[in-house]
Amino acid sequence: MQQHGDQYIGGEWRPSLGTESVPVLNPATEQVIASVPAGTREDVDAAVAAARAAARSWGATTPELRLDHLTRLRDGLAARQAEIAETVVAELGCPIGFATSVQAALPLGVAHSYLNILAEYEFSEQVGNSIVYAEPAGVVAAITPWNYPLHQIVAKVVPAIAAGCTVVLKPAEDTPLVARLFAQIVHEAGFPAGVFNLVTGIGAVAGAALAAHPDVDLVSFTGSTAVGRSIAETAGGGIKRVALELGGKSANVVLPGADLGRAVNVNVGNVFANSGQTCSAWTRLLVHQDQYEEAVAIAAKAAAKYVPGDPTAAETRLGPVVNARQRDRVRRYIETAVGEGARVVAGGPEAPEGLPVGFYVRPTVLADVTPDATVAQEEIFGPVLSIIAYRDEAHALEIANGTDYGLAGGVWAADNETAAAFARGMDAGQIDINGGRFNPLAPFGGYKGSGVGRELGRHGLEEFLQPKSLQF
Repeated sequence: MQQHGDQYIGGEWRPSLGTESVPVLNPATEQVIASVPAGTREDVDAAVAAARAAARSWGATTPELRLDHLTRLRDGLAARQAEIAETVVAELGCPIGFATSVQAALPLGVAHSYLNILAEYEFSEQVGNSIVYAEPAGVVAAITPWNYPLHQIVAKVVPAIAAGCTVVLKPAEDTPLVARLFAQIVHEAGFPAGVFNLVTGIGAVAGAALAAHPDVDLVSFTGSTAVGRSIAETAGGGIKRVALELGGKSANVVLPGADLGRAVNVNVGNVFANSGQTCSAWTRLLVHQDQYEEAVAIAAKAAAKYVPGDPTAAETRLGPVVNARQRDRVRRYIETAVGEGARVVAGGPEAPEGLPVGFYVRPTVLADVTPDATVAQEEIFGPVLSIIAYRDEAHALEIANGTDYGLAGGVWAADNETAAAFARGMDAGQIDINGGRFNPLAPFGGYKGSGVGRELGRHGLEEFLQPKSLQF
């Protein structure tokens, strides 16, 4: 077992100022594989002080110099793809295939995209008799989740640094090992001391201290809506900027005339990927009432292909969820759905057969779910798909928009124009048309309770910039 006692602060690994540690469990074996420091308020103070000391000088650097450092960071991510994937498998339980193709590869792609954006971005423009400069926001607190641990780090840290900000990262306590690996890559890239800092620890202690710190200028948080609301309240008291990427209850709407088989099969894969631990997952499948039972049968057949198993095995498509608390939460939601009248057509709340150890959940498809059912309104964050019938397009749009969330969605129709016209009426930040692919250059973020601000692409860079105008 790896026992780590240090934090990355001011360009070096320093002993944590606290004595407590956080165990890191392998979700597939339930064994402790490592421990990291439970960062204290004093650790956060030291990290923010280092970031503040470096902020003005780093903010004054040229885009070309920042690009040079970030290129080395990108190359470090590329060189350690296998190690990144193995680390995510160990601490998240993500199947090795998905860890390699998404958990490791996506952050690399995002980092590379920002090299191109930074190289072309104009940090000043003439507006009438003014020159408007885009200046760095200052010291950034980046608080990241466990479901896509490296992607969320890269999606915050890289554009923040590209903008000229300095960063203090507090990763999720369940997945701190890939964050430590990222810090090693940053160190090897030769960034000046204090540009990037890492404090591991518990959210209620280290995360809360970081979000409330008076020397932090901007808080970028990804996680639950409840915690995001608390961070927004804290930041508002300190007049801080916030970027919040929060929960989702996304609808995938299949309109008459669409390829029903493809739409349903893609939806099942979308929900079961990463064991359902994806905030933008299409957890509500909306199908016209005339095609409903056909869609249910297709979904049940597709779900049978997702058999929970050892995440280190190449053939495994579904691993465990991250911890026991999450496993129990997901199972309770399934039980609640059944109690409210849902029909289980695949999976169920029982433990998967042949897996007495590990935080496993059976991949579950629920039919006869009503739009106001608990599982249709609340984010479950597990491999659970709810199928809902609609009468006509107006009814489908009412259901799609009928939650507190508005992060993502999908629309399928006979042609892209019809699907896009329907999608324009959905209250969501990004919507895939007839299976459109994820685009790391497009803004990612939500409406309503799904957050404020955007990540990725040019919009993600501009979250960390602030305008200054000089009039002549």
